[in-house]
Amino acid sequence: MNKVTLMVNLLNNTQNTEKRFMNCALAALFVVLMISISSAQQDPYPEWENYTTGDYVRDIAIDNNFVWMATAGGLVKMDKTTGNKTFFNSGNSNLPNNEIWSIAIDAAGTKWLGTSYGLVKFDGNSWTLFDPSNSGLPRDKVFDIAIDATGSKWIATFGGLTEYHGNSWTNYTPPNLNSMNVRTITIDDSGKKWIGTQNNGLVAFDGNNWDIYNVSNSGLPYNIVQTIAIDDSGTKWIGTQNGGMAEFDGTNWTVYNSSNSGLLSDRVRTITIDGTGTKWIGSGYNALLTFDGSSWTTYDSNNSGFPLDRPSIITIDDSDNKWIGTFNFGLIKYDGNNWNNYDMSNSGLKSNFIRHIDIGQADTKWISTGFIGLSKFDGNNWISYDVSNSGLQPSKIHEIVIEGNGTKWIAMSSGGIHGGLAEFDGTTWISYDESNSGLPHNNVQAIAIDDNGVKWIGTKEGGLAAFDGTNWTVYNTSNSNLPDDFVLTIAVDENNTKWIGTDDGGLAAFDGSNWSVYNQSNSGLPDNEVNAIAIDEAGVKWIGTNFANGLTRFDGSNWFTYDQFNSGFPDYGVNTIAIDEAGNKWIGTREGGLAEFDGANWMVYNTTNSGLGDNQVNVIAIDSDDTKWIGTNVGLTSFDGNTLGGLQDYDKEVKVSIYPNPTNSKINLRSSQLKIYNYQLNTFTGELVEKGNLEGKGNFTIHVDQLSTGVYLLQLSTGKGNLTKKVVVK
Repeated sequence: MNKVTLMVNLLNNTQNTEKRFMNCALAALFVVLMISISSAQQDPYPEWENYTTGDYVRDIAIDNNFVWMATAGGLVKMDKTTGNKTFFNSGNSNLPNNEIWSIAIDAAGTKWLGTSYGLVKFDGNSWTLFDPSNSGLPRDKVFDIAIDATGSKWIATFGGLTEYHGNSWTNYTPPNLNSMNVRTITIDDSGKKWIGTQNNGLVAFDGNNWDIYNVSNSGLPYNIVQTIAIDDSGTKWIGTQNGGMAEFDGTNWTVYNSSNSGLLSDRVRTITIDGTGTKWIGSGYNALLTFDGSSWTTYDSNNSGFPLDRPSIITIDDSDNKWIGTFNFGLIKYDGNNWNNYDMSNSGLKSNFIRHIDIGQADTKWISTGFIGLSKFDGNNWISYDVSNSGLQPSKIHEIVIEGNGTKWIAMSSGGIHGGLAEFDGTTWISYDESNSGLPHNNVQAIAIDDNGVKWIGTKEGGLAAFDGTNWTVYNTSNSNLPDDFVLTIAVDENNTKWIGTDDGGLAAFDGSNWSVYNQSNSGLPDNEVNAIAIDEAGVKWIGTNFANGLTRFDGSNWFTYDQFNSGFPDYGVNTIAIDEAGNKWIGTREGGLAEFDGANWMVYNTTNSGLGDNQVNVIAIDSDDTKWIGTNVGLTSFDGNTLGGLQDYDKEVKVSIYPNPTNSKINLRSSQLKIYNYQLNTFTGELVEKGNLEGKGNFTIHVDQLSTGVYLLQLSTGKGNLTKKVVVK
């Protein structure tokens, strides 16, 4: 957890303060340290909602009559009889992230989840997170989990092999390897662990001795091992990334590939063995394969109910039903005769990668989902547009802008012949590219529309283009003062001046005749890569740059950058900025979550303290109800809760700074305007743990290193009433 300084709100009415913090108590309890929350309690983040697609099913586990699925959009529980599904994500549970890689179920029925943010234990009521900050786990991202006969959990990360037994953690790496990136783990009947690695081949570990099999010393055909299955005779079946499938009986190796067998691709993703010894195989081909030792069978969209997709994982239950996860079509059940397809999504999104959002008439959200297309969401219904049902090209959508008459303008790019600009009026699609228009380059990164309806189009290598509906004008480094032909973002101010952020040339302003260029050399701009620009009602430009350079304010004369050293801004680069009707700035960062800034105070929302789906925020859009729509790499998140600027009793002229929070040693208080008399620290159950006198204004320090890890309420008695704030001791 990065240090986040929170400038907190003074609430003049104590009852309102207590009510607000009681409503937030559940959300506060799940922090970076290991804390358990009962899922039977109220939704911990009721003001947050996550919309995801779970159609990429990464792992499956069977628990009696329920199928549990680790998906790219969260955890899904499905009743095998009814098909009813329960969705768990970071908005409605204490999952730390929506990206789930693996799942295993122990003898007690407890679910163990591998996520991008650590290992999660879920017993049906309580969630517990283990990550490198509170456990022996060497890395955050957990790719696989296997449970042995003693109940030990064996955990695959790119930091090696980890065993968790009871409360003890042990990390293992073979003595002759400097490191071991583990992708998958399987345990045989003797308890030996068979470990598939990223580049070190197949590794066997019996608790004392290590055996390493690679392309140099064995018949293993490829050193990246993706899956391992063990049959009743103890023979290992090994799926590799590009070498096909290998059979290893402990002595002899047999390799099956697309040249010498019925295997249709040398990329083998998953292998499962049924009661008859038949291997069920998912490869890089859009089909499900079986191999009984002599014959191969292919199930695809032409001869079966299997969709045009690749299997990602296969699990077989006690009734011999095959449960098959796919990359794009959710879950497939095959009982030997019938095929059933189950959607694992809680929304109509076709991809969790949200690149851009704009809000049109009736608050309809238009959402670009990378290469997958465009989604329209009116609050109830979803409509998807892609190459099959629209004029969209097979391209990556960078941005969508809606003009006053409702026409959508869509910026696209592609490494091939596609890309360009698309226009959609609700009925008709028009495509513009280098071949049929004055567009200077097909890689379009940004669009803005000025007061005259002129479209300003930023390209990757062709500079800036203006299109008035008939004529095209191109501005580049050769014919204008544009500082870089790679344009990342464009904003238009109240004077119709265009503000252009470039990849390496800084910021340019163009009023139609004159250019002004601002860069690191001639201004207060902290970096020449400008990713985001937003302009407030006073005409102040708010600028987001690359790396950890913070948020920059430019009023036309003065520059000031807010960073992690002088403010509550998190320590990451800026992807996007939006400004709400109250003037609050909402900043999406690369890895630090969502920051809110009202001009004086900061609030940071991340996957630890809120229902935000991911800490990388790509885009923010705000609708007429002041709901924030947040696009991440793992789905769409909405937030309709109280904010710094939304509290009726908030006094912007009075502020107290409390930092760092979370902390492991001390709390610093800074109050230049408000006199603080005394403080007390209470648990959430109301138990007093510490109190003291402060008496005055200025800077104060409260030492908390003697306290147990947990969440506390800090109450300050001030000259204008009581101020209460949650504090995390880690």
